Amino acid sequence: MDLNRLKPAVPKYALMAMAGLLWTTVGLGLCRLGYKWVSLLPGTRSLPIGIAGGVLAVMTYRTSFSAVAAKNIERLCRLPDRGCLFAFQAWRSYLIIVFMIGLGVVLRHSPVPKAFLAVLYFAIGGALIMGSFRYYALLWRILAGRGPDRQT
Repeated sequence: MDLNRLKPAVPKYALMAMAGLLWTTVGLGLCRLGYKWVSLLPGTRSLPIGIAGGVLAVMTYRTSFSAVAAKNIERLCRLPDRGCLFAFQAWRSYLIIVFMIGLGVVLRHSPVPKAFLAVLYFAIGGALIMGSFRYYALLWRILAGRGPDRQT
């Protein structure tokens, strides 16, 4: 029996879309939690927290998440035209995802002030959302017939 027939294969562009949607969904979820915590604070405290989270989001995106997205996109581009449904992230990324979920649960139930966590959640959530646009830009080029390798 050929086990490759059982592999749930999808077109490469679907993997790009799934990766972008995962990054967007997680980013929005983190930002939502951060907003929930900040909304309980007086306005004089919430604005600086929001600004700090936004600044850190840009810095986090530029210093690390942009490179992570680029590396994953490069890996996806090397895949055959149809790849396994679960190949939208590298297998090591799944381990990181599990670790980050566990860390998030621990932090949310820890005595760490929610205002501090809000900054952290805004930073990571915002960086994920910005990183997702790299996937969408490539997906747009693929669907427009310009392919993943052409920049025009």
